[in-house]
Amino acid sequence: MKNSIDAYVHYPYSWTKKKNSGVMIWWMKFLSVLSLSIASVESLGAKNLPSVANANVKGSNSGLKLLVQGKYVVMENSFVRVNLSNPDGLVTAVQYHGIDANLLEIRDTEDSRGYWDVVWGEPGHKDLFDKLKATTFKVIVQNENQIEVSFSWKWDISLKGKLAPMNLDKRYIMLKDSSGFYTYGIFDHPKGFPEFSLAEARVAFKLSSAMFHHMTVSDTMKREMPAYEDRQKGQPLAYPEAVLLTNPVNPVHKGEVDDKYMYSVENKDTGVHGWISVNPRVGFWIITASNEFLVGGPHKQDLTSHAGPISLSIFFSSHYTGDELSPKFGNGEPWKKVFGPVFVYLNSAPPAEKDIYTALWKDAKAQLAKEVKSWPYSFPASVDFPAADQRGTVTGSLSVRDRYVNRLDIPGNSAYVGLAPPGEVGSWQRECKGYQFWTKANADGSFSIPNVRAGEYNLFAWVPGFIGDFKHNTIIKISPGSNQNVGKLVYEPPRDGPTLWEIGVADRSAAEFRVPEPNKNLMNRLYVDRGDWFRQYGTWEQYSEMYPTTDLVFTIGVNQHQRDWFYAHVPRKLGNKYLPTTWSIVIKIDQVVPSGTYKLRIAIASATYAELQVRVNDEKSVRPLFTTGNIGKDNAIARHGIHGLYWLYTVNVPGNLLHPGKNTIFLTQTRTSMPFNGFMYDYIRMEGPPTNVA
Repeated sequence: MKNSIDAYVHYPYSWTKKKNSGVMIWWMKFLSVLSLSIASVESLGAKNLPSVANANVKGSNSGLKLLVQGKYVVMENSFVRVNLSNPDGLVTAVQYHGIDANLLEIRDTEDSRGYWDVVWGEPGHKDLFDKLKATTFKVIVQNENQIEVSFSWKWDISLKGKLAPMNLDKRYIMLKDSSGFYTYGIFDHPKGFPEFSLAEARVAFKLSSAMFHHMTVSDTMKREMPAYEDRQKGQPLAYPEAVLLTNPVNPVHKGEVDDKYMYSVENKDTGVHGWISVNPRVGFWIITASNEFLVGGPHKQDLTSHAGPISLSIFFSSHYTGDELSPKFGNGEPWKKVFGPVFVYLNSAPPAEKDIYTALWKDAKAQLAKEVKSWPYSFPASVDFPAADQRGTVTGSLSVRDRYVNRLDIPGNSAYVGLAPPGEVGSWQRECKGYQFWTKANADGSFSIPNVRAGEYNLFAWVPGFIGDFKHNTIIKISPGSNQNVGKLVYEPPRDGPTLWEIGVADRSAAEFRVPEPNKNLMNRLYVDRGDWFRQYGTWEQYSEMYPTTDLVFTIGVNQHQRDWFYAHVPRKLGNKYLPTTWSIVIKIDQVVPSGTYKLRIAIASATYAELQVRVNDEKSVRPLFTTGNIGKDNAIARHGIHGLYWLYTVNVPGNLLHPGKNTIFLTQTRTSMPFNGFMYDYIRMEGPPTNVA
């Protein structure tokens, strides 16, 4: 048999391939027989679901069928059968290739298998969790190529306090030759609706724990996972999500730490993730072809798949950012947004394939590439999802002008360039109501942002290796079919004088700093490589072990940031309490300009209920030269992130505070209510007074 993914990954019921082995032909005949039946009542958990063979099913010879009867709606094609509750719009069962089992967890109730959900709240009231059970079902499209169904509710004042004050429309789509199904949602808060907030919105699938044991999120983030029961029997650690596995079903997991946040990724990397079952040989994947409906830009981090087995498509949350990324709507504020479509993709491999994990993952990535190429999809029926000809394109180029680095403008190589709703410089990373469109610039700084929805935007960017954010001050108005070239843009990053010294790399991450070797008794064995150590549990605790009585001292020209700068500025644990910590940067200045002003640039990659105070040559000074105040809620230290939200500060250091020879900059983190109070630095630089540059 030909060794290619296309030769065996998809098995429609009518599947035939020449040149396949007798075993393969037998397997296909077996699946063809299974395809004629629906899963048993017990496996589907649907007591009154009629058999397709006996029901009045609308459809055609294409194999695409829709059944609507009683409290169930069933969509089926040659690959997949999906059962939806009517009128709730919950996914109660998913079958693939006639396998006589529900791929979702049958031990869960029907409303806890596959569902949309939100966390929402009204002023003065506790947030509520809601699975968005709809009240009205409607067939939107039904023909030989496509089925699209809607589950919706219309909000009115009688529902105040019971349902989030918005109109809801959940859509499910099945195409004739597609090995899966799509879902998207339309949230609508019209003018006149009351004030409320949304803390989180997502789609969740709880898969069969009897089938799915292997999870894959990326080429390197893949492994056999512990069971949900292992977590229940394990030892909770500093917070509920982190559990030490003490008596797992699979003994290989004993002594490991499991935490769903260990498998988070950035928006730009969340294209496909999911689970693989060995028996039956099937993969279940969440594919996100575009990030336009996600919030916070390309670097916002969030959950993917985790022990359960569970797969998520998260549209927005406070994870790694705090509630700044939770949209809040004023009384009467109009807002409408389409989330998705996301694609639930199923694939399989033949018995002859030995490495099922690699085969199904390679195919899932290939399917992601196809979905990306097809974006924006042409098939969603809602007028709120614009097709390609209703969108526009923005092109241009970006360069960096820093005469203290180069006499010439520097091409914005690998710059992240994006369109987001109008706002202040850098506002894109906290924007959570509109759409964003991002790309990565070419080596020469040129960029193209296609498929932009009609509307008004600012163009934002940041360039690796340079601090700060770029904003093009001209509002960009996108109309259907428009193609705008913004020309040659120039970013002048913050700079007043020559660099005297620097620590780190300006990349909005603390990854280049020292993350200590993980505690062998609290490890996730997936992350043994040094570059992944930040994903391990408890690394922050090692600061107190490395510096039990005195704090970090970093001498410019002697120490190296990769080895000597701890990745997180956290409190020191002393007994049962936590103490402020002061890090010292020791510098040597040969000549000082007493009348000049030196600039201390501090770029912060993460902040969690922390305060940074800066003092120069006087650690005991009652009043610091500078303080950030209490900032940040991203909790990235605890959640194994190497960054959260980006902050940039400039501290003016009068020359008369410095003297020739040795000087010390003191950085004090003052907050001590918990072990996770602290910062992760991105980059620190001191500039001398301005000089003449060409």
